[in-house]
Amino acid sequence: MRWTKKAAPVEQSDREPELSAYQRAMRNRLLAAPAVPAPEPWRRVAFEPVGGLLGIGFASHPDSGRDLVMVVSHDGHGLFDAVTGEKIARDRDPDPVDSTPDAVADLSCPGLGPVAGSRVRIAGLFGGGLHTTTEDGWTLEVVAPAWPNERVLLSGDGGLPHPGPHGERWWHIFHSNHSELRAAGFSPSGRTIAVATSSDLSLWTTEVRSH
Repeated sequence: MRWTKKAAPVEQSDREPELSAYQRAMRNRLLAAPAVPAPEPWRRVAFEPVGGLLGIGFASHPDSGRDLVMVVSHDGHGLFDAVTGEKIARDRDPDPVDSTPDAVADLSCPGLGPVAGSRVRIAGLFGGGLHTTTEDGWTLEVVAPAWPNERVLLSGDGGLPHPGPHGERWWHIFHSNHSELRAAGFSPSGRTIAVATSSDLSLWTTEVRSH
């Protein structure tokens, strides 16, 4: 047997590379931006406690076409009207076979209420994702200048690095400093923003509530 010389182990530094001046300035700008209300035409319609939230997904009402938000948690499934923020359906005991999205390859769960009989793709703890842009120019980003606390930024300037002042073309609309962020994004229609953490659901809409 032929023996070869054992290579010396590669030394690894215990220190992370320092941030550049540009990166430090960007981090400081993000840290200095307080959480503020979303700009018009967005309005917040829900901040709903949901213990043990695992993920969320969007669907459309088969009659009105309005955005719906499905929530999957350890306590079952729920469905919210994204224009009013109201819970319109609840299943506390879904079939264990596919009660969580990781049971199937496309990360979906069976719909309920007006979307029963269809499946809704869920983004959150098990993977998946939501739209980060809209056709009319809005962008949603998740940043963590003070990890693990994540912040959700809404902008009309195309996203980072946000050259303008905070509150003019970009807004820090949600600070996840109380629970772990699960998902954040727009509905496919671009009319709804949903932000989900392990303990709550927040919704914003551009639609006017009808009476």
